[in-house]
Amino acid sequence: MATAMLAGKKIAVLVEHEFIPDEIAAYQQRFPELGATVDLMSRLWGNEKVTFFSDVDGVERLPKSLDVNTDFQHVDIHDYAAVIMAANYTSVRLREFEPPAGQPISPEQTRTAPAVQFFAKAMANPNIVKGLLCHGLWLLTPMPELLKGRKVICHEVVLADITNAGAVYVPSPSNIVVDGDLVTGRSGHDVNAFIDAIAHQIALQEKGLPLPS
Repeated sequence: MATAMLAGKKIAVLVEHEFIPDEIAAYQQRFPELGATVDLMSRLWGNEKVTFFSDVDGVERLPKSLDVNTDFQHVDIHDYAAVIMAANYTSVRLREFEPPAGQPISPEQTRTAPAVQFFAKAMANPNIVKGLLCHGLWLLTPMPELLKGRKVICHEVVLADITNAGAVYVPSPSNIVVDGDLVTGRSGHDVNAFIDAIAHQIALQEKGLPLPS
């Protein structure tokens, strides 16, 4: 029987179109086995529910649609032990922002994307474990100060963006890098080790122990 090391904890997972079904299924199975509740959330644009779709190949055994009825703009981020940005292109889609009417678009406006603001709040709270997998770190690039000096790993296709934002890339045989309250993984294929690392950091937080880098 699995040890309920995360009993009573809540895990937020941000999703969008282009999610990886295997990855989401792993969150929905493994975290509850450890005693935690998983809340899938996204920007719902005023709708009660949004159905997201995936065109990822090789996962015919899993549903390629996902119904989400929680808008991250309407939750208290501090209720969550961990906040995860899902892999693949979900993060770039969640960087969408609305330029003020009648004004030219400027780089500074990228910081106003609701998902960027949401994750920035999580980054500001060291008691929340942040997990970003694969392309997930893209969500933080509008605010490079969130990445500056942080040790990370990511998929190599986004490596230039992440290091240009000031992060320190750390190659890892396990494809997982832990930097205190920040856990990153190279790709969606590493989701199980990614979950284990996040669970370990949450357990340390619960015991009041310092989070190792």
